[in-house]
Amino acid sequence: MDFQPRIIEVIRNFYVVNRLNRYAIAPWMPLKFNADGSLDIYLQAQSPGPEKESNWLPTPPGPFNLTLRNYFPKEAAYDGSYTVPPVKKVP
Repeated sequence: MDFQPRIIEVIRNFYVVNRLNRYAIAPWMPLKFNADGSLDIYLQAQSPGPEKESNWLPTPPGPFNLTLRNYFPKEAAYDGSYTVPPVKKVP
């Protein structure tokens, strides 16, 4: 897998207490990938439903900070050729 953990923190930089006790999405987790190999991560306060909960990172209902931590980056992170995937708001 070639993605970095994404961590949700509230404005004051504290973790968001949630019923899953999940504070990051990481490669070792049992995530569900799409048929094309891409990965959808659901950043929202309410569960996206049981079939998508494996990819859910609970957020607070209000503003929050999304932090990308790049552990052991590859050369692309240094030379500027790596592009962080966009976060898209969907209805």
